[in-house]
Amino acid sequence: MTKADLIEEIVEQTGIPRKEVAAVVNEMLRSLKRAFLQRERVEFRGFGVFVVVNRKPRVGRNPKTREEVRIPERPTVVFKVSKAIQKDIPL
Repeated sequence: MTKADLIEEIVEQTGIPRKEVAAVVNEMLRSLKRAFLQRERVEFRGFGVFVVVNRKPRVGRNPKTREEVRIPERPTVVFKVSKAIQKDIPL
């Protein structure tokens, strides 16, 4: 599902004008980005949790030359799905 698909689905389900739905979705994404930049934990009860964690430094390989490349430590966003959603997804 893309952002456009999400907006379209909300428009269909609620009848709210597309322009208003798009503004709300865009502001939500901006708010999430600000929270991630401040390393805040973002929790949506019944959906899941976003957490910023540090990836450890590691050694990778250039697939073309097979040369070793050092990859430095860096932050990344991790999502953990809630148990309520997890039980509804057949695996």
